[in-house]
Parts: sequence; C-alpha cells; structure tokens
Amino acid sequence: MPGAPPATETSRVKIQQPFRLGLIAGLGVLTAILIAGAVSNLTTILTYVGAALFLALGLDPLVSWLERHKIKRPIAILITLVAVLGIFAGLILALIPVIVEQVSNATEQITNNVIPGFQDGSTLAWIEDSLSFLDEDTRKSITASVQSFFTDNLGSIGTILVQSSVSVASGLFGAVIVLILMVYFVSSLGSIKRGMYQLIPASKRPKFIDIAEQISQSVGRYVMGQVTLALVNGVLSIIILSLLGVKYSALFAFIAFLGSLIPLVGTLSASVIIILSTFLFTDLPSNPLTIWHTIVVAVYYIVYMQVEAYILNPRIMARAVKVPGVIVVIAALTGGTLLGVLGALIAIPVAASILLIVRQVLVPRQSEL
Repeated sequence: MPGAPPATETSRVKIQQPFRLGLIAGLGVLTAILIAGAVSNLTTILTYVGAALFLALGLDPLVSWLERHKIKRPIAILITLVAVLGIFAGLILALIPVIVEQVSNATEQITNNVIPGFQDGSTLAWIEDSLSFLDEDTRKSITASVQSFFTDNLGSIGTILVQSSVSVASGLFGAVIVLILMVYFVSSLGSIKRGMYQLIPASKRPKFIDIAEQISQSVGRYVMGQVTLALVNGVLSIIILSLLGVKYSALFAFIAFLGSLIPLVGTLSASVIIILSTFLFTDLPSNPLTIWHTIVVAVYYIVYMQVEAYILNPRIMARAVKVPGVIVVIAALTGGTLLGVLGALIAIPVAASILLIVRQVLVPRQSEL
C-alpha cells in the first residue's frame, strides 16, 4: 500500500516498545531499591526527627494556652522551652547520676554475686529455699528450669551487660539530639505549618487548615496525656518501691516512666522487668522477708495495670484523641510492628487523624452523592 511503512521498520518498532517498557520498569525497580536502602540507612535519623516533631506537637498546646492568656507567641515559646529545658536539666542533675550508679552497682552484683552463685550452686539453693512454701517436686522443677536457662545463656550474659552500657550511652546521646531538634521544631512550628498550607490549592486551603489544626491539637493532647500517665506511674513506683526498701528504686521508677510512654505493651514490659529485677537483687540470706517485697511489688503492678488499662488510659484517649478502644489496640500493635517504639507512639494519633479525615471529609462527600 502507498505510504505504508516497510515490514522491517514495523518489526523494529514492535521490538523497541517492549525494550523501552522493560528498561523503564527496571529503572523504576532500581530506584525503589535505592530509596529503600537510603531510608533503611537513615532509620535512626528519621526516628530522631519523628520523635522531635511528635514532642513539638505535644508542646504546642502549652504555647497556645499561654497565648490565650495574653502572652505573645515568641514569649510563650520561650517560656515553654525554658520550662522543658529546666526539667531536662533537673533530670540530668538529679536522676541520671543515680541511675548510672545503680546500673553500675547492679552490673557489679550480677558479675560478682549472681554468676558465681550459679556456678557454685549457692544461688540455686537460695532459690529452692525461698520457695519452701511449694512442694518438693515443684521446687526442683523450677530450680532445674532456672539452671537450664542460665547454662544456655551463660555465654551471652557478659555481652548483654556490655551492650546495655553502650545502649545507655547511645540513648542519652539520642535524647540530646531529639531535644535539640524539638527546640527547633517548637520555635518554627508556625512557619512550618504556613509553608505546608501554601502547597494546598486556595479553594481547598481553609478546609485543609481546619482539619490540620484539629489533628495538631489532638496529637498535642495525646502527648501531654501520655506524659502525665507516665509521670503518675513513675512517681507511684518510686514511692512504693522506696517504702518497701527495694534496691535501685530510682532506676526502677525511671524504667516505669519510660515504659508508660509506650502505649499498651510499655507498662506491662516495664513491670515485668521491675518485678524480675526486684526478685533477682533481693538479699534473702540476710533477710528472708524480702521475698514478700517482690510479691507486694508484683501485686502492686498488677493492680496498677488494671487501673491504667480500664480507668486512666480510656479517659485520656477519650478526651485527647477520641479513638475507640479496639482501634487503639490495633493501631498500637500495627505501629509497633512496622516502626518499633516510634511506631507505637505515633500509631494512636495517626489513627485519630485518619478517623477525623473520614468523619469530616469522606463521609460528607459520600452523603452528597
């Protein structure tokens, strides 16, 4: 036919199109792999940035409260930052030295008393004597399980102690970095929001700003509520443990505070660590009644976890983020699985944000159809 392309040219076009498609697809996959690798390498930095931004949003309600009391925003920001830095400095000056000392003492006790006690059998005899209220078969079964666990993990105990010291130093360094980033985010949060709002089309900007501000306030209330809950656990822990004469009470109270910052599993994990450590660091040969201190501590944390789970936590969630209980559980588990501690922290505010968008954007739009 006149004007028809030659057969060889048509074949060349048919060959080139799949080749180009495969080349573009391959480049896309390679780019995705490179991006994933970069994100993986920057996980620690992204965690610091996310935690700092999360805390900055948590402090924003304090700044807004000061603004409502006729204080200009720059001064309100300055007051808030000075208060936070003062609290952080107070923790460093008053608590951190005690924690470092007690961690050192605990490590020394493990290496000098607990490990040799397992090796010569005195610790196993002490465990069996302290369980004298049980029948003989049960005592022997528990003792055999403890001995088997210790034997299987003897080689890793020293490594764990060294890694714990490194983790403490790394955690302190990370806390300082997060604090510095938080100061920057708090001072520039307004400009960051305005810059983000300018990227939205003018016709949709008012609605977007309204929803974004509601989300910001919800996150702020959640952070303040979670910190309040952690303070309650920490203060009650140091009071109860000090009254019982438990060793390393300041360290255990700090662990309880940090644990309560993590939704759902944090308080449980911290309580288990404290109970086991209280039992491990007791001085039963010189004071046989100390075993009851461990029992009292266990009973206290069981009761506290019930109060937190069924009274304190639901009220905080209902007032702060208005998220149903089942969604709280699913969100926290999902966030913790995907992003670890940071994911567990931000999962509930993210779920609240999604519910807010669904209620105020998706549902009205569906009602108009």
